[in-house]
Amino acid sequence: MNRKEFIKAALSTSVMLTTTEAKQVEAKGNYYPIVGFEHLPPKTKKTMNTVLHKANTRGHANHGWLDTNHTFSFAHYYDPTRVQFGALRVLNDDFVDGGMGFGTHPHDNMEIISIPLSGDLEHKDSMGNVAVIKQNDVQIMSAGTGIYHSEYNKNKDKKVNFLQIWVFPKVRNIEPRYDQINFRPEDRVNKLQQIVSPSKTDDGVWINQDAWFHLGNLKKGFATDYTVNQKGNGVYAFVIEGDLTIHDQKLNKRDGFGVWDVDKLSISADSDAEVLLMEVPMN
Repeated sequence: MNRKEFIKAALSTSVMLTTTEAKQVEAKGNYYPIVGFEHLPPKTKKTMNTVLHKANTRGHANHGWLDTNHTFSFAHYYDPTRVQFGALRVLNDDFVDGGMGFGTHPHDNMEIISIPLSGDLEHKDSMGNVAVIKQNDVQIMSAGTGIYHSEYNKNKDKKVNFLQIWVFPKVRNIEPRYDQINFRPEDRVNKLQQIVSPSKTDDGVWINQDAWFHLGNLKKGFATDYTVNQKGNGVYAFVIEGDLTIHDQKLNKRDGFGVWDVDKLSISADSDAEVLLMEVPMN
């Protein structure tokens, strides 16, 4: 599939999957309710508040210039049990060939976070921003009333690998906004480093949603707890590298694991590991 066809399919699928939610916008304001637990499997296990997505169950597509894995339904990959986790709508693990990328395309009313894991990603948008994001950077766009942007691998001689994450906004039709922050990797060694926050004055890029993201580079044998910031939120963990146990669930590289209806999560590193925690509203 060429780039234009891929982008068209991705955007049309996103619209199709969010039509129901759009009808739920409250007449009295801009708040955008999120579909609740319809995306989760039937509660038939002893553990009623978790969902596990093993790495090899993700949707996969290789378009030549783009090799990608979709944790949730995206483009031509659709699984009715894997549409979203609360406000978390998209989690794509993208590998883009040298000099290639996503041509100019539109977005609206979505919080879009990009986290490069290796290589350099060049960004241009209709707000006039031109930037390169690389490992240890986090980029966010509040698409709001609408933006156009493009993303390309800055380098001709090596791939770029980045996580593309979409989160439904708390307030619709805000003025589009862009932000990018570089984080010190040493500040997440055996720590959970906050990289996304709903507060403009807190650590991390600001998001138009009651959501918090953390990165951790945890050494084998290290253990810690994560305390949920807001009652009713769930936490989706994505293992970037290594092996972890979270909430008594063994996890491996690129596994995803969601937990809700808890106040705290236990996390222990079974090997040297990197993890991304995404706390989002569930309803």
